[in-house]
Amino acid sequence: MKTRTGYKPLLYSCSGCSSAAQMANYIAVQLDRMNIAEMSCIAGVGGNVKNLVRTATSGRKIIVIDGCPLACSKACLGNHSVTPDVHIDLSCMGVPKKLHEDFDMKDANKILKQIEVLIHKQQ
Repeated sequence: MKTRTGYKPLLYSCSGCSSAAQMANYIAVQLDRMNIAEMSCIAGVGGNVKNLVRTATSGRKIIVIDGCPLACSKACLGNHSVTPDVHIDLSCMGVPKKLHEDFDMKDANKILKQIEVLIHKQQ
């Protein structure tokens, strides 16, 4: 994989209030810090921030990690006619959506490794 920022896939994640949403955000941040993908701001895309919409519609490969079947991050991109190349719904990986609770760090790191493998296979 090329390491220049322009060649890494863009990464968007849910960051809502549930444990699953916060796990999605944690995993995305880790992938960004590991230099596997470049995380961008889904709130900015949803809020029609011009520069962030331009980035989302640039034609780069896009990975989305949503915490639950509501798929809010995917929907924000869809409002700009952008379909992710990879969409991951953590509920399909057995992650429960709990309110007022933190996610399980051990589970998050296990899923992070699974997603890392998935991304490398897509390269």
